Amino acid sequence: MLGIVVGVGAVVCMVSVGAGAQAEVSEKIRTLGANLLLVMPGARNSGGARLESGTQPTLTVEDAASIRRELADVQVAAPLLSRSLPLVAANRNWVTVVAGINPDYLVAREWQVASGRLFTSDEIASGAKVAIVGAVIVEELFNGGPGIGETLRIGNVPFTVIGVLDKKGLGAAGRSQDDVVFIPLSAAKSRVLGAVRGTTREALDFISIKVSDTTAMSEIQRDVEALLRQRHRIRGDAPSDFRVENPADVLFARGAAMRLLAGLLIAVAAVSLVVGGISIMNIMLVSVTERTREIGLRMAVGARRREIRWQFLIEAAILALVGGLVGAFLGAAAAVAIAWKAGWPVLISPWAIVLACGFAGFIGISFGLYPAHRAARLDPIVALRFE
Repeated sequence: MLGIVVGVGAVVCMVSVGAGAQAEVSEKIRTLGANLLLVMPGARNSGGARLESGTQPTLTVEDAASIRRELADVQVAAPLLSRSLPLVAANRNWVTVVAGINPDYLVAREWQVASGRLFTSDEIASGAKVAIVGAVIVEELFNGGPGIGETLRIGNVPFTVIGVLDKKGLGAAGRSQDDVVFIPLSAAKSRVLGAVRGTTREALDFISIKVSDTTAMSEIQRDVEALLRQRHRIRGDAPSDFRVENPADVLFARGAAMRLLAGLLIAVAAVSLVVGGISIMNIMLVSVTERTREIGLRMAVGARRREIRWQFLIEAAILALVGGLVGAFLGAAAAVAIAWKAGWPVLISPWAIVLACGFAGFIGISFGLYPAHRAARLDPIVALRFE
């Protein structure tokens, strides 16, 4: 019974974790935005050592405009310039990411405004001191109030809140996507962020590209790389000073790894179920031997062979099913504990529980057949004389 408990518990737990991994990947892709490519700055060499990615910021607004203009399948190419800065509103303060964008960035991320409005073209062109904030900013600076029309200072520059974004939740890196302030890109360059890491004001953190055709993602990724290499005058086999990435690929790989691990553990759990079935068969064989006189007595008073056979089959099935139910409960509890401890999403499927318990019952019946058949074939006279 213990083998059945362990096997069913492991199956239910791992199926729940695997389903949660798939749900997490789908949710992360939804919050990132569909059909999204990211162009990231490259890495700079210093003293013969290659530094971290982003230390060679060579991307410009003109690069983004060129991608949008010259590649037909690109819907938007949105530049972004960001930095962590302190915010102050009345007697409250908060440190968060302040990002300079144009409205195309919210289109690329499929990010809706819950209240208020987007930047106008005049505000983008003039570098107006207006801001669109995430839900976390409203909670931390404005105590959960509407936020629209409120003033917050970014550094020493006052900005008026004109919009509040819909909630996005956690991003792929585990950081809240709602903890952000968006301002016009021109205002970020001229009023707030200035030079980034000692480079010119034109250098961007990354460019978000929204593609119209999902099936052409790989081809457009190659086209973007070729276009930017041409614009940056990179020749031959020289390494690019940027990277073009598909965030969904990383998330799919993560989900596939989690599902593979869950599949391997399910296979191990299946072995545990078989071992539990063998244990049930051995225990039932011992039970037949110990109850030989009982079986002979039942036959002597009129029990038929099929009734003896069903008696032992039902006992084996009950052992397996009780073990399956206990295992399903423990597996669900383990899945919830994993979700709470590790922050993983877990979806406990009723079908997984039903199938695991059904398989446990099948194991019990399958491995109970031989002991039941052996019990049914006992000679009643010999059985009554058994010591």
